[in-house]
Amino acid sequence: MDNTTDQPELFPETKKKKSLVFPIILATVLLVGGFFGYRIYSYGLTHEETDDAQIASNMSPVISKISGYVAEVKVTDNQFVKKGDTLIILDNRDQKMLLEQAIAALGTAKSNVQTSIASTRAASQNINSTKAAIATANAQIEAAKVNVWRTTQDLKRYANLVQDHTITQQLYETALAAKQTADRQLQVLVDQRNQASQQTGIVNSQTEASSQQIGVANSMVKQREVDVENAKLNLSYTVILAPEDGNVSKISTQKGQFVQAGAQLFSLVRDNQKWIIANFKETQLSKMVEGQKVEVEIDAFPKEKFEGKVTSFSPATGSTFSILPPDNASGNFVKVVQRLPVRIDFTNLKPEIAKKLRTGMNVKTTVVLN
Repeated sequence: MDNTTDQPELFPETKKKKSLVFPIILATVLLVGGFFGYRIYSYGLTHEETDDAQIASNMSPVISKISGYVAEVKVTDNQFVKKGDTLIILDNRDQKMLLEQAIAALGTAKSNVQTSIASTRAASQNINSTKAAIATANAQIEAAKVNVWRTTQDLKRYANLVQDHTITQQLYETALAAKQTADRQLQVLVDQRNQASQQTGIVNSQTEASSQQIGVANSMVKQREVDVENAKLNLSYTVILAPEDGNVSKISTQKGQFVQAGAQLFSLVRDNQKWIIANFKETQLSKMVEGQKVEVEIDAFPKEKFEGKVTSFSPATGSTFSILPPDNASGNFVKVVQRLPVRIDFTNLKPEIAKKLRTGMNVKTTVVLN
């Protein structure tokens, strides 16, 4: 027989209260995460950013326009120079000799012009002389014609008289001889005039040739003047000057070194303007247009706030301008997101900061989409 009976427990088990701390923390985390997630999502809809951006500026290559040996290097690495400052001096002895040769050739050409002018004047005087000789011959021919007419008339009269035996045969022969002499004299004068006329034609040809020679000589003078100017210009090229204000860099040229014409000796980074080249992914460009505001962060100046605006877009991706552009038509193709360089100009850059900026410094850019 079971004597046990239902009796109340002396120490009943107390019920544990459910903790609300964890649900509250979880809810708070979800709310905070959702809030910041929404902000990030909303921010991403109105902003495009990249840290693939650098400071850019104008860089002028310092190039020698002539070949020669370096006589002196006037600058050192990172030195600031002003426009017109002397950077490098080349040995100019060859250029000086070429200039002297050009000047001497110019003097010879000018002498040839004077000689041609003198020849033309002499030919003109000969023309005048031959014209005077022709005029004299014409006058003599007219006088000879008169003499021929007179002797002809005399001969006719004497012929009639000799037939009547009024005069002697001797007088008739004398008149005949005078007539023949007058005819021969007229013919001689005509021949002399013709010869003088031919001589005039020759002298005219010589005069024309001399005149043309003057034109050739003048053209040669102009050519020699150009040679002199070219020699002076080459002589001036032996002194290489700074094209703009800025800092020179990577100076590897040394005294005594031979440089080729057109070879870049070093670079000059201009100090007049700075801007940003930001390389955005092609998937970020759909809403970007020129003129949009840009928020700029420069790693070298983390406490400064900078602003800019989108100025222009490159006409091609950065890989297209590389030395070896990709050829997707050969071999296996792997799709790679391309980046497009975008130029961004500063709108609030302080002069004191601009002087400290260096080309190639890292920048983070954020474009505010309209």
